[in-house]
Amino acid sequence: MSEENAPETSREALLKIVIDALEGLKAKDIKIIDVRGKTTVTDTMVIATGTSTRHVKALADEVVYQAKHRAGVQPMGTEGEQAMDWMLVDLLDVVVHIFTQETRDFYNLEKLWEAPAADAASSE
Repeated sequence: MSEENAPETSREALLKIVIDALEGLKAKDIKIIDVRGKTTVTDTMVIATGTSTRHVKALADEVVYQAKHRAGVQPMGTEGEQAMDWMLVDLLDVVVHIFTQETRDFYNLEKLWEAPAADAASSE
């Protein structure tokens, strides 16, 4: 394997670990959005729904645990521990948003991030 492919492989492996962690604790409506070319903050956003604030917290904790222990990735940070209706886990190349259904519906991040990039929209 060449060094050029290593970052992509590790991003893909990390993404699989994140999805496995979310599925393992029964997250709902898991969505993967490739945001390369739309932001420099991350390459991939994962959005998922928990059934309650406790479930949101448990999902975020599991993502952090699996990222550390299976991928050796220390999260850059987590947000949302106070309210727990929306938690974010920043794994650099993958950012995970976990919501309660009401909060996910309110913010509708899918609509925001699935829109065409500004430069692509202006060239049409």
